[in-house]
Amino acid sequence: MIDKIFPKIHNEGYKFIVIFVVATIILYFIHGFLGFIGLVLSIWCYYFFRDPERIPINDENYLISPADGLVLQVLDTNGPKELGLENKKFKKVSIFMNVFDCHVNRSPCSGKIEEILYKPGKFINASLDKASEDNERNYYKIKNSHGEDIIVVQIAGLVARRIVTDTSVEENVDQGSRIGMIRFGSRADLYFENYEPLVKVNQRAVAGETLIAKR
Repeated sequence: MIDKIFPKIHNEGYKFIVIFVVATIILYFIHGFLGFIGLVLSIWCYYFFRDPERIPINDENYLISPADGLVLQVLDTNGPKELGLENKKFKKVSIFMNVFDCHVNRSPCSGKIEEILYKPGKFINASLDKASEDNERNYYKIKNSHGEDIIVVQIAGLVARRIVTDTSVEENVDQGSRIGMIRFGSRADLYFENYEPLVKVNQRAVAGETLIAKR
């Protein structure tokens, strides 16, 4: 119960929480109502950086969600050209994280991270289709236990200004393990082959737990 009220915080969050709390104290001495607004924003900041424990299925016949949020797209498309996969067909699931969602991203499968590629870009609304190609983004190419490439793309949004990576190339990851986070409103794209999607557009997903696809 305590963990639900005061969840664990991602390391990225501590400096922002301190800034919000200090600003709240200053605002309180200017005017009580401003202090109240600062308090509400400080509480929001704390919960934005929450990093709760999740229980993955631990079954490599499934892919689990890399992000909390709303499923925007489920479609067939070419792979990311940045990884040299533009001539290869993938299924793609896009998940939009609003500013109230948990923003810690997780690996959809167990495997080895073969490549991490950062691309600078714009900060347009992450819910738009062109965000996948125009926005600041970070690519993870994970080789799963079946020898297939699973791609996770972190995409910064309208407010987001930094993508954080918690893993490194050649690192082995477990299904549901943390791979990074995006600060303040964003999106995650998942590319895969040889699995059939289990989710639909407008469905809510929970990182590390929602089953996205099945072999």
